[in-house]
Amino acid sequence: MSELAADGIPVAVTCRVLKIARQPYYRWLARPVTSAEEVAAYRANALFDAHRDDPEFGYRFLVDEARDAGQPMADRTAWRICSGNGWWSAFGKRKRRGKGGKPGPPVHDDLAQRDFTADGPNRLWLADITEHHTAEGKLYLCAIKDVWSHRIVGYCIDSRMKSRLAVAALDNAAARRGDLAGCILHTDRGSQFRSRKFVRALNRHRMAGSMGGVGAAGDNAAMESFFGLLPNNVLNRRSWTSRAQLRIAIVTWIERTYHRRRRQRSLSRLTPVEFETIMHRPASQAA
Repeated sequence: MSELAADGIPVAVTCRVLKIARQPYYRWLARPVTSAEEVAAYRANALFDAHRDDPEFGYRFLVDEARDAGQPMADRTAWRICSGNGWWSAFGKRKRRGKGGKPGPPVHDDLAQRDFTADGPNRLWLADITEHHTAEGKLYLCAIKDVWSHRIVGYCIDSRMKSRLAVAALDNAAARRGDLAGCILHTDRGSQFRSRKFVRALNRHRMAGSMGGVGAAGDNAAMESFFGLLPNNVLNRRSWTSRAQLRIAIVTWIERTYHRRRRQRSLSRLTPVEFETIMHRPASQAA
């Protein structure tokens, strides 16, 4: 309306055509956005950012993230905003029958195309997340595997399956392996791998993301083979009374048994560490 008025069209004519009153327009023109509306918008933005990063969070967790981002509010206020915008936890709402509850859209193309082979280190990595119960609650493991040597180049173990679980695993792998420019990391469409935090971590390490199709287990079969070994060798061997006990058992099995004692046919009956050592990789990668 302001642009039309600048072109010589009277406000009264524009209001009549749009079927709106002139007084509300002039009040809005004097103060387009109230302070309350501005505060509400900032709160909604903080909640939306937290929900997009971790879609499994309910409003109680989202409000904590918003407070950390500098937008404090009451739990009831957060519930009202989330409810009004349909920002529900991916686990909290009852799933619809039929074709509802589909995985989220991929944020990367499928660069692996089920060809899980590599002619050198840091060319193609795979990542996935698994969970197991303890008497204290669930424990989550995000592991990253180098297709070339089958070595678990990075992992993170935590009591909560948030996006920073995957980010920490990637940062751990990057700290061990060094320059990762051009390395492809293939994952499923889990919310942790689609989060903005994880995508930013990939860009920070100059890596290329890759995601498989929906409901196609073969798209990440090479990673599933590792997680198939873990239950029989660690998770299901006994009942775990604490997360700390299971954490130590997982780390011990990966570092001592899987990397240094378990020989693999695809590696000419060598262990991952032996294979990397024989192939004359830098000592920092074979340690």
